[in-house]
Amino acid sequence: MTLKLTKDRLIIFDTTLRDGEQSPGAAMNREDKLRIARQLERLRVDVIEAGFPAASQGDFEAVKSVAEAVRESIVCGLARANENDVRRAGEAIQPAKQGRIHTFIATSPIHMEKKLRMTPDQVVDAAVAAVKLARQYTDDVEFSAEDAVRSDFDFLCRVFDAVIQAGAKTLNVPDTVGYSIPELWGERMRRLIETVPNADQVIWSTHCHNDLGLAVANSLSAVLAGARQVECTINGLGERAGNASLEEVVMAVRTRPDVFDCETRIETREIVPTSKLVSQITGYPVQPNKAIVGANAFAHESGIHQDGVLKHRETYEIMRAEEVGWATNRLTLGKLSGRNAFKTRLAELNIDMPNEETLNAAFARFKALADKKREIFDEDLTALFTDEAPAQETWRLVSSMFHSETGEAPMAKLTLWVEGQEIQAEATGSGPVDATFKAIEKVANSQTDLLLYSVNAITTGTDAQGEVTVRLSRDGRIVNGLGADTDIVVASAKAYLNALNKLCSHGERLNPQL
Repeated sequence: MTLKLTKDRLIIFDTTLRDGEQSPGAAMNREDKLRIARQLERLRVDVIEAGFPAASQGDFEAVKSVAEAVRESIVCGLARANENDVRRAGEAIQPAKQGRIHTFIATSPIHMEKKLRMTPDQVVDAAVAAVKLARQYTDDVEFSAEDAVRSDFDFLCRVFDAVIQAGAKTLNVPDTVGYSIPELWGERMRRLIETVPNADQVIWSTHCHNDLGLAVANSLSAVLAGARQVECTINGLGERAGNASLEEVVMAVRTRPDVFDCETRIETREIVPTSKLVSQITGYPVQPNKAIVGANAFAHESGIHQDGVLKHRETYEIMRAEEVGWATNRLTLGKLSGRNAFKTRLAELNIDMPNEETLNAAFARFKALADKKREIFDEDLTALFTDEAPAQETWRLVSSMFHSETGEAPMAKLTLWVEGQEIQAEATGSGPVDATFKAIEKVANSQTDLLLYSVNAITTGTDAQGEVTVRLSRDGRIVNGLGADTDIVVASAKAYLNALNKLCSHGERLNPQL
């Protein structure tokens, strides 16, 4: 089944689980991808690019699991233009109610000569062969010309003409390196649609990177020029400076119907919950002044602005906070809440409990949190699952003691569970967090570099949980560790150990670019 080509429909192609995952340390396991995929389905995303099945067996299984779970969105697997990649993608999406294979090859002179070491004729032949092979698995085949922004226009037309004849239904024009500007990008899209034979028989797509901060602007320019699919990610997540931000593209089209003669099917009230889930799972916090989903996106500090909004909202607000999901963040549970209420709220938050054992463990964590924190918000419930033990746990915090006094060196004393045995470690540092990390390293000796330490308050109030992100690097591998607790130092220890567990268990993978 393929999406119907209509001029008034803008298709939203979300690649958070594939391109977004290529952000340093943002790699997701199968369970992470399933949680986000189900939320994307609630968001009513048209196409979910679930991963790159040929990258690893883990990626293959994750894409297959998403294909089995998602019913209302198309599930897509990425493949380079070679037989192995296409067949792996075809096998991974086989369980999907609606499946797509997205195959690509570079078309710019620098990529063909320096990276592929292929002639233009060989590139065209490989593209055609990949599309034809993909058609054996699904009628819904998308083709991307990698680095289209720096590709020769006439050669692009030749490649696109050939893949249309081979059976591609969607043609994607990527600004792989974030090089273009809106006026030029829109003009390139317009010329392609006007020049390529049978252009009216396919859906034209745009995929823009944000290296110059223009990914959303370029994407919208392409829409004005005739593109009817935008490839984007939640929170603009992605490699380097990221991708076009889904929430910004969607709300720009929705807010300016006088400019855009198309609309999406996105359930906008799910935007903020989706943003928060992706942020918590990947460890990438959303900046407060981020458009649409930032904490300050609908805040007014200026007295003049406040007065205007109180008199008439539209004086300074072009959209309502409720439209994108801010009003849904409500108090739901407390320490007296029972298992059934807890289970029901998890289901409403799209958090699945596969069995009673998992539910019991989660409920125990909830009760422990409720003893520390009087009011439990949806964000607190979601955070319960950000630092839960991985399937193959090597490190765990058993107990901790911290001492910090003016004029004295802060000290941390920890008991760690390490591969089945408890080990004590003690260290001093410039602060309690520094002492904690040094105590862990006395045992771990991990030879890692600490690239990032970030703290974010999950909710308001002095008893709010702190969510800590720790980014570690070792031998070229980067991982994010997450930890949440009402005690920031404990949250920090959990985050550091979570990162160490990922370094111990996560395998290598490929990172294709579009």
